[in-house]
Formats: sequence, C-alpha cells, structure tokens
Amino acid sequence: MYQIPFGSRKHYLIISMTLATVLAACSPDTPATPDATTASSSDVMTDPSAELQLRFLEATPGDVITLPAGVFNFERSLTLNVDNVTLRGAGMDETILSFKDQITGGEGLLVNASNFTIEDIGIEDSRGDALKIARGDNIVIRRVRTEWTNGPDTNNGAYGIYPVQTQHTLIEDSVAIAASDAGIYVGQSQNVIVRGNRAEYNVAGIEIENTIGADVYDNDAVNNTGGILIFNMPNLPVEGHTTRVYNNRVHQNNTDNFAPPGTAVASVPAGSGIIINSNDKVEIFDNDIGHNKTANVLISSYFSAGYSEREMAEAFDPYPETIYIYNNTFTEGGNAPGRAELDMLRQALFGDEGSFPDVVWDGVTHPERNDMTYAICVDNGDTSVLNIDAANNNTNPRVDMSAHTCQHSKLAAVTLPAGLTAE
Repeated sequence: MYQIPFGSRKHYLIISMTLATVLAACSPDTPATPDATTASSSDVMTDPSAELQLRFLEATPGDVITLPAGVFNFERSLTLNVDNVTLRGAGMDETILSFKDQITGGEGLLVNASNFTIEDIGIEDSRGDALKIARGDNIVIRRVRTEWTNGPDTNNGAYGIYPVQTQHTLIEDSVAIAASDAGIYVGQSQNVIVRGNRAEYNVAGIEIENTIGADVYDNDAVNNTGGILIFNMPNLPVEGHTTRVYNNRVHQNNTDNFAPPGTAVASVPAGSGIIINSNDKVEIFDNDIGHNKTANVLISSYFSAGYSEREMAEAFDPYPETIYIYNNTFTEGGNAPGRAELDMLRQALFGDEGSFPDVVWDGVTHPERNDMTYAICVDNGDTSVLNIDAANNNTNPRVDMSAHTCQHSKLAAVTLPAGLTAE
C-alpha cells in the first residue's frame, strides 16, 4: 500500500578512487544563483555516511557536492550553513540518506543558507523533519523524496519538505510520503512555486501557510488526510495571501488523521480535498478534485479551525476573504465526513445517502465587510456552496448561491529569477 522502495536494503556503496577537489574563488557577499554552471568545486564523495557532515562544514560558496547511488546511514542530523552550495545525488530512489538509526538532532538535513539547490536525493525515516531550509533566498528543491517507510504513524517526523522564512523558492518533481504534519510545507515565505510533485499518505499533503505569493500547480495530492491546505496561523509575524492553486489532481484524501494531538493539522477532518483557512486572495481553478469524503473544498475562519485556544494577535485577520473558485472538475465527495458532527449535519440536510456540495463554508464573516470585494465567488458550472452557519451553532445551514455568484480579478503568476527554474 505504501511506497517502501528501499526500506529493507542494507548496504554501503564505497568507491575506491577519490577524485581531486578543484577550488576556485566565489565571493560570499554576492552569491550566485544556484546553478551547476557557476560551481567552483565538484566533489564526488566516496562514503557520504562518514564524510558528508565534514564536507558541509568545509564547504565554500560555489561548491557542488555530488553523492553516488547507495543507501547511506546517519545517526545524527546533517547541517549546512554555507551559501551557494548544490547537493546532488544520482536519483531520489538511488541516493538515499537514511536516518532510521538517528539518535540526535531535530531534523534529517537542516540548511540555513541562501542560493541552495538539492536534487535527486531521497531522505528517509528522520526522527524529526526530513529536509528543513530556514531563512534562505533562492532555494531549489528538485526531485527530492522524503518518506517514512513505515507508512502513516503519529511518531513520524512532522514535515517532509519544509522551507520556512524563505524567498524565491521552487519545489518541483518531488515526492513526500507519510509526514505526521505536512508532506510539502512552505511557511512564512514569499514568491513560491510548488509544481509537479506527489504528496501521499501525509496528514496534510501540500500546505502553504502564512506565505505571500504562491503558485501550486500540476501536483498530485492523493491519499492524505487533507490534500492541499492554504492556511494562516494566528500567532506568526507574516500573514499570508495571494495563492493560486491550479491544474492539480486532488483525490481520495481520506486517510485517518494521525497528527500528534495539539498540532494545527490535528483538527483536519479525514476526507478534505482543498482547505482554505483564514487566508485571503486565493484562486482555485482548473483542478481535478474528487472522492474526498468530507468535502472537496472546505473554507473556514480561525473560529472553526479547531485551534482557537492559540493566541491570536490583535492585528490578525481570521476571516477567509476574496476567494475565487472556477473551472474545476469535481467528482463525488462529501458523502462520509470525517467528523461525527459534520456527518450528522450531512444526514440532517441531505439524508442518509446524501452528500455535501463540493464547497463547504463555515459562514463566518467580518461584521463590517459586506461588499463583494471580500466574497467567496464560485463560477464553476452547477457547483454550489453549503454555508453551515457555524457562527450560530449551525442553526440555519443552507445552500444559497446568491452570495457567491460573482467573479474576482485574476491573480498574477508568481515569477522567480530565471536561474532558479533552469536546470
């Protein structure tokens, strides 16, 4: 059921010949865009298990560190703090950094650097987050697989691919499996593209949180608890907005929630396709969304998110506003919600065999924002919106499209520096 391509493989690949290292100067004050053509060092490692952390400590800007095929075991976290470094393997299923026997460290690989590229590498079974990149500019994550090979488990690490507080970030053609929070997570960042990835058997497949300017497209989010999440959390310094979610396949996200209690995603009901929580200026279009048993699309305010005990800054805007849903293909969903109270509401409104509409909204709005500028607009054929009237304890749940028959101006595409998108 779960992809475990190398879970039982126990070997080390040792190359007998050590290649000479060629070094050239590259000013750390003006790091180049991560690109193999600008590299000043190419280093094919002989035994990454023994050498990789030392190589990170000795790295200089412009280095390209190349790992051979093989499974390489680590008992401690790996950390890189040098700008303008490329880490390259032989393929996400060929070069595997295994942390199954990890005894120290909060992550598998932690990077605190800008102009960083990682590609063609698998990271398995870390004790905490698999790949965390913090406070960097110009980040490329390409053909990287993060996985906990035992499948969904509360004891798995929280995040698979996890850039946070970054700018100009590209995540493409990667795979994230069985994270106990989010498989692919981008937080408190700006100008992000997440494309061509597969997220499967995570609690949250792909999550964009407190981020400004994100394009999420051409991804497969399947068999998670929630497929794609666009969130704003209430106690962070950056408040996110302007996200486009398009051309994705978001199907069968019905895996039981296995997040540790008390985490934000622990409240995500199994069967959620796309969730928007407390976020503004979100566009959902041209997606294939179906067979998500709670709802294909859920839209909620902070007050309905299940973590209202968290501190909310006075300036925080808890309402989802200026949402535009159009041209999606919806397949049956909402027939068996993952929370008992939602399932009772479904039966009360639509009968034992009935289903929620494709869009379910908590109905909570700002008391002073009544014009269509802030509306949830739906221009998607016969797609309807269920307002569950959460603000009034579900006293008057209803399907009423008069408040949603509208359009918003379309958002501009995210653009990244040309060097980031070229291999």
